[in-house]
Amino acid sequence: MGASNPLLTGLPLLGDLPDVSGASVLVRVDFNVPLRSGPDGKPEVADDFRIRAAIPTIEALTSRGASVTVCTHLGRPKGAPDERWDLAPVRGVLERLAPGVELLENLRFDAGETTDDPAFVARLVKGHDAFVNDAFGVSHRAHASVVGPPLTLPSAAGLLLEREIAALGQLLGQPASPFVAVVGGAKVADKLGVLQALIDHVDALIVGGGMAFTFLAAQGHSVGASLLDADRIDDCKELLSKGKPILLPTDIVALEAGAAFGRGETAGAVQMVGADVPDGFMGLDIGPDTIAAYGECLASAGTVLWNGPMGVFEDARFSAGTAGVARSVAACSGYTVVGGGDSVAAIGELSLEDQIDFISTGGGASLELLEFGDLPGLAALRGAPNAPAGETR
Repeated sequence: MGASNPLLTGLPLLGDLPDVSGASVLVRVDFNVPLRSGPDGKPEVADDFRIRAAIPTIEALTSRGASVTVCTHLGRPKGAPDERWDLAPVRGVLERLAPGVELLENLRFDAGETTDDPAFVARLVKGHDAFVNDAFGVSHRAHASVVGPPLTLPSAAGLLLEREIAALGQLLGQPASPFVAVVGGAKVADKLGVLQALIDHVDALIVGGGMAFTFLAAQGHSVGASLLDADRIDDCKELLSKGKPILLPTDIVALEAGAAFGRGETAGAVQMVGADVPDGFMGLDIGPDTIAAYGECLASAGTVLWNGPMGVFEDARFSAGTAGVARSVAACSGYTVVGGGDSVAAIGELSLEDQIDFISTGGGASLELLEFGDLPGLAALRGAPNAPAGETR
């Protein structure tokens, strides 16, 4: 982490906080973790990756004598208490990993969180002496708990947030060539901005998931009943005209239209097709030839960014594409970054975490950072009273 990373310029880090011995520090974390039903029927944390990722920052503060209170959202409550998103399961894991650290109630139980209500910010910071943002995954949101506290409290980026910025800053700077971005997911509309930003910086773009069918339609292929963003076909044509290699599926695993799919589903006839999906079928994964072609491109990459699955990987019939790309990314000798819940989940299920250089805790945040070059949460920290104005690192 040095002066070459503009994202760190003027950003207060933990070392820029005043002495926190005896102080009360509010830490915004991202404990928006997946839940499942436990043996007793009560919800439990299915994956504690995001909780574990925040522990180094918490320990750094408590080791300096601070009293730490953490706050997070969970799920999508509509500004009022909702028992489905009670933080009890999260609190249990936190108590085991960081005894004595207080966890506030779900931030989104108050409508003031998502509207950045000053009154909610005032209630949130009351009694605290400093603020730390360690929630990269929500730093693209101008929410009260992200952008409000730095207005009045000495503030800093936590260790996790700092690592995220350092890792993604390498992609914004001068990444080792060839730089290959693998982008999947459902809709082109959701990732059009980052695709437009990436196309000028990557040496090759690999596209998978439902969004691939809008690109295929832009090339004149039939997509059958596959997911299609008809309003974005012209945008895909424009991206394809940029002259950069854009790798698209050449063979597709398709399911008869109307059949159920997803975790535990086995209904419907599955058929291997080419780049054209026949009527009455919907493409749900990339085929073996495409997996091999994508793997060949990734094998020689100097830098890889992967965000988004290649198919409906929670259904075993359509998981081979995502698993194949995951293994290719892990085998790449270049610098590899993986972000997005589904991509991270695939890496975890295949036990490939140790073979990835950096696993981001923020899917949308990482994409918006690459698209816009900054995030509201980072900008707020640079405006904190103790920020090292303009100082490069």
